[in-house]
Amino acid sequence: MQQPDPGRAPTTGGRLDGKAAIITGAGSGIGAGSARRFVAEGARVLVADINRAHAERTCAELGERAVPWQVDVSDEAAVDAMVQAALDELGGLDVLFSNAGIAESIKPLSKISAAEWDRVIDVNLKGFFLCARAAAPVLRERGGGSIIVTGSIAARRPRSGMAAYVASKSGVIGLTRGLAIELAPDHTRVNVINPGPAQTPMLGEFGFADDEAETLRALRAGLPLGNAIQPDDIAAAAVYLASDESRNVTGLVMNVDGGRDL
Repeated sequence: MQQPDPGRAPTTGGRLDGKAAIITGAGSGIGAGSARRFVAEGARVLVADINRAHAERTCAELGERAVPWQVDVSDEAAVDAMVQAALDELGGLDVLFSNAGIAESIKPLSKISAAEWDRVIDVNLKGFFLCARAAAPVLRERGGGSIIVTGSIAARRPRSGMAAYVASKSGVIGLTRGLAIELAPDHTRVNVINPGPAQTPMLGEFGFADDEAETLRALRAGLPLGNAIQPDDIAAAAVYLASDESRNVTGLVMNVDGGRDL
């Protein structure tokens, strides 16, 4: 039997018909891949990124159902404006995919400055908090919805030299589970996807090796399945969690990690 191409998304369509979604960090990598899949499944998407040019580049290939938006998720006013933009541009909001995040260059604890710590926590953890807080009342008014956040397998299987990043993504998991309980009466589901080392522009920012190819080779060696994790792998999980197929799934920590957590 011919094996599927691990880098190619399957033919899709219809699972998110009628839904309006925000995807942050959608200018590249996992966010851009997810925006493509959401639109292919019938959603309207606010493609949000700190770099507007990157958001516009993603939207250029997606047509009228994708709208670019610039946002710094660590900025409270900017996040509130983003959610209002979804209402204005998309006509509503059913799904928040809080995907925006930053990496941390590998270094020992003694070399992490307070400013570096604050920036990683502000974007990766506070950013999720701000996005979820802004979206929750809108989803409640719609009768419920789905909040998805990108965590990291590093929160389950830490590597040395990643203290701030591991702390931020561990906090994401805790906040997800807490919000899943709190927002359940509003019929809003909250779930986290833990990617393993994914082949995205962020990968090289960790600095595991001298170049991205060597970093990817080294990280793949630690994955039982041995495949490079692609943005489409994460996007497929996000589509499921955004869709009505997962209507009874909340508080889930879903690993898409090639078996790294085993």
